[in-house]
Order: sequence, then structure tokens, then C-alpha cells
Amino acid sequence: MNEERYDVVIVGCGVAGLTAGLRASELGASVCVLEKSPKKHRGGHTRFTESFRIPAADIDLDVEFNVPDYTSSDFYSDIMNVTDYRADPDLAEEVANGSAETFEWLTAHGIDWEYQAPHPGYTAGRVWLDGEQFVDELVELVEDEGGEFFYEAEARSLLRNDAGRTVGVEARVEGEATRFEGEAVILAAGDYGSSKEKRTRYYGPGYGNMKVRGSRYNTGEAIEAAMDVGAKSDGEWGDAHMALIDAGSPDVEGGITRIDGYQYGLIINHDGERFVDEGEDARAHTYAKFGRRIFEQPYHEAFIIVDSKVVDDVAHMGPSRAITGDTIESLANRLGIEKVDKAVETVEAYNAACDPDAVDSYDANSLDGNATEGLDLPKSNWALALDEPPYTGYPVTGGMTFAFGGVATNTDAEVLDTRDDPIPGLYGAGNATGGLFYGNYPGGTGLTNAAVFGKIAAENAVDDVQK
Repeated sequence: MNEERYDVVIVGCGVAGLTAGLRASELGASVCVLEKSPKKHRGGHTRFTESFRIPAADIDLDVEFNVPDYTSSDFYSDIMNVTDYRADPDLAEEVANGSAETFEWLTAHGIDWEYQAPHPGYTAGRVWLDGEQFVDELVELVEDEGGEFFYEAEARSLLRNDAGRTVGVEARVEGEATRFEGEAVILAAGDYGSSKEKRTRYYGPGYGNMKVRGSRYNTGEAIEAAMDVGAKSDGEWGDAHMALIDAGSPDVEGGITRIDGYQYGLIINHDGERFVDEGEDARAHTYAKFGRRIFEQPYHEAFIIVDSKVVDDVAHMGPSRAITGDTIESLANRLGIEKVDKAVETVEAYNAACDPDAVDSYDANSLDGNATEGLDLPKSNWALALDEPPYTGYPVTGGMTFAFGGVATNTDAEVLDTRDDPIPGLYGAGNATGGLFYGNYPGGTGLTNAAVFGKIAAENAVDDVQK
């Protein structure tokens, strides 16, 4: 067996592993990063992302943000609210409070951000990025600090000595067994949502056919390796970030194919019925859970319908073409909705429940309070009648982004065992960990969570190594 030795061994080359690699390297540790994919596909799900949530009000940089008064307290509240207060409050607080410092640290290293939201409907501080470029920039920074990368390196097992300390990783590197010995290991290998078997196991029949928005390589073996040596599982293993996406998206690695702005219209299934409150909340607080609701509809498909009043507030990022019609009936026929008469009836009932004066106070950028009256399933905001043709429709489905289950960690990014004690020398960050997201997801938080805890994991691992 081949053998390599480093101070810190990092499993995973997404934002969690790369921030960990950068921080550990600049603190003077020898570092290697094991990436399961070939080099050209490196980066895990980070390669396919676009936004990073930050408390703009707490950022000490001379830039203009789309939501300048968004604070770390607001960030914390969003995490707790959208997860129905099931998120670990200590982890949520660490993410919210550490996000500004982490963002400024990355910015000081020259990471290239875009500071303005590209379309309406965002209620939180964000910066925007090109995922592939973001990965490339971070890899270069790690290499500049002396970190080394091994591609096609699949971690198969973690090593603990007789005293219980984690002392390395056994991996297959281009098919050859290799032992990576280290004083500390950081688990940052992403989630299990790209595995058809695990999607079926944890979410149910049919989920093996769900489209995967990100990397095909996030299949969960590293998480299982950690649990095999005693790590505790945490989080909602039966749920995930399942985004609302274009029904024509690729089966895997489609990236950003969302359709935003659905909250300004209606979402109707093949039975011609609504099944969610489209205006329940801002898009960033509903798109990750509506995808699952859509996937559970007949044929795993539904249809966004808007009229000419709001069509310009829809951001269609998928590969399919929008479909138009001069009447709801003609649009429903062109979309292929099975029960056209019911769809027409649903829209007519919705229109009758809308305030005809709501158009005067419509505000795409905030919860405008324009709600329906008398419907069994209300629309709580942006309830404008669909009455100005042409009408536009978009076929949509649910897309797997990342799973919510993983290993248990504390605020020092230490992986916990089944007695809730830290496993010496083992740290975790990003989507390989659980405990933060339940049932829903505040948009842009995944990258921030991974970066904050990747940095924390590195700092504590290096401190551990240098003792």
C-alpha cells in the first residue's frame, strides 16, 4: 500500500474542504486534499453554486449590497424560522456570527464576488459568484500556501489508533490503495444526495429518478466511513434541499436551472389543482421545499403560470422554452396539463378570490400582504388575478441539491461520537455534517455554513496538531 503523511488530511474539494485547506496551510500545517472526482470535475456541489449569504450590515467593506441592513441576527432568525426552530441553535449562531469574518477573510485573499442581486425577490444579504471560478480560485490559493491535491482519490475508511485518535484515511487513488496518515482529519466530502440508492432509501420510491443539480460524486461513502469508526449521525436524513427547477433540466450536474418568480403566479399540477401557497414567503425561503412538493405530484411535474403583469419578474434559468397562450385554456393545452377544464376552474376561482385593487400595491421585492380571500388553500402574498394575456407557463420539477443528514459536530467543528464526545483528531464541515437544516433551507446558506465551519475546523485541527 502506498503511504503519504501530512499534518492535516482533508477529504473533499468543495468550499468546506478548500477553506479548511487554505486556513490550515496559512497557519503552517502541511495539508493534502483528497478529491473523489477527476481534476476537471473537482469542487463537488460548490462547482454548481452561485450565492453566498452574508450579514451585509456587519461587513466592514466599502461595497454596496442589495440588502444593506441585513444583520447576523437576521441571518440567525432566518435559519431558525425556516427550519421551524429545529436547527441546532448553537450551530446556527456560529454560522450567522462567523459569516462576516469568514467573508472578509476570503475577500482579503482576492476572491471575486458580485455584489448585486440579479432579479427581484431577495430579502437577505447576498454576494454572487461563479461556482467553477470560485473553486479554481480557492484551489490556487491552497496550492500557493503549499497544500497538495490528490484527484480520483476516494476515501474508503478512516483510521483510529488504540487510544481512539483519528490518525488518517485509507483511500483509492486512481484505483490504488493509499494510506494518508495525519495528525488530524477534516471530513468535508459533501452529502449523499447524488446516490440513487440513498435517495430511495431515505426519501422513498421514485426519488432515485430525481434530477441532481450538482456533482455526481456526492454519494456519501465518507460519511459512512466516519460512522463506521463511531461518529454519531445528526440532522434530517429523510429530507433535503430539493429546489424548484426547470422540468427539462439535465438528469445530473445541471447546475443553476431554477425558475424564480413563481411566487407571483400560480403553480398547478396535471390534475389542474394548486397544492402550495405560492406566496407563503420570499422565494429564498420556499424554493428549496417546494421542489419536493412538486416532485410528489403526478409525473413529478407541475406548471408555473403567470400573466403579462408579472412575467418580467420571472427569472427563467432553465433549458426549456417558456410556453404562451392567449387564454388559460389554450396555455393549459399547450403545457400538456391533463385536466384542462379543472385548471381553468382553478384559475377562475383564484381570480375571484383576489382583490382587484391589489395591483396598485403589488411589490415584487417584499411581502406585500396582497392575499386571497375564501380559498381553502390561500395565497398569502402577491395575489394578483391572472387576467392580462398573454399567459406564460413553465414546466417544473424538483431537483436534488443536497441532503440534510450527516455526522454530528459541535461549534468547534469536532465530530462527535454516539456518546456526544468529540472523536480526537476528527473534524467536519459542510454538507457532510447534519444538525443545521430541517424541512427547509434559507437560500445561500449552504456555502456560508461550509466556509465558516471549514475555517473553524482548520483552526482547531492545526491547534490540535501543534499541541
